[in-house]
Amino acid sequence: MIFGIGCDLCAIPRMEKSLTGPHGAAFGRRVFGPEERLALGLDPEDPAPLTPRRIASAAADFAAKEAFLKAAGTGLAGPFALCEIQALRMESGAPAYQFSGRTAAWMEEHHLIARLTLSHDGGMAMAVCLLEEIETSCIR
Repeated sequence: MIFGIGCDLCAIPRMEKSLTGPHGAAFGRRVFGPEERLALGLDPEDPAPLTPRRIASAAADFAAKEAFLKAAGTGLAGPFALCEIQALRMESGAPAYQFSGRTAAWMEEHHLIARLTLSHDGGMAMAVCLLEEIETSCIR
């Protein structure tokens, strides 16, 4: 059964400004989880140039976090930290959520799985999140 649906848009130029501004490193640590930072080249141990593709991916990842919060129906008022909501790419290239901390506990408590789709074009990135309840009779 569907628990919630959320979508969000993020302007790619705005994400670029956030990542390259004077507080870009702090923004990256606060918003993106460790695996996301590594994939985006934001890991201070292994930095990479911020290419247009990486910036668009960062904007899509940010939109994924906002879409999740909308689907959860709580916004940041819930037990969530943005860096605990990661949008990663599977080997196939498909996006998938990975949760940690209180967010992972909340997902487990509510018996939910999350589905994610991302896109970017024309200076905008978008994400859609679908939260589905897991049949509790299937959980052992």
